[in-house]
Amino acid sequence: MEAHQLALSLPAKPAAASEARHQAVDAIAGWDAGLGTEVVHTAELLVSELVTNAIQYAGTESVSLAVCLDEAVLRIEVCDTSPVLPQPALPDADSEGGRGLFLVAALADRYHAEPTETGKRCWAEIDLTSKPSQEVACFPPLQRS
Repeated sequence: MEAHQLALSLPAKPAAASEARHQAVDAIAGWDAGLGTEVVHTAELLVSELVTNAIQYAGTESVSLAVCLDEAVLRIEVCDTSPVLPQPALPDADSEGGRGLFLVAALADRYHAEPTETGKRCWAEIDLTSKPSQEVACFPPLQRS
């Protein structure tokens, strides 16, 4: 499988998460790499959470998104100019937010945040070698009487 990449610069506005999701899914589908819908949906959620966190907490004017696919790994990276690394914490039961990193940890095979010369990079990886080769149904098929 050949390596594929998508790189975007996005304004740090709430609509950027939706734009990032759509462009990432379109790119991944356009790579014709034979990834199952489970992988594509997982990538879509990871993009959404990482971009949303960068916009909400970094306080920067823009964020960058990179999605890279090689033979064994789909990697999603979001960079911003804030040097403050995200710290997972348990939100109150009534909190409307604060669960993004828990979702990232649950969905990704690996994730991390690291400082860069201009801020930070938060990334998540999906290991393609451990994913099932067949589609997984969310609901059982309807039974006809």
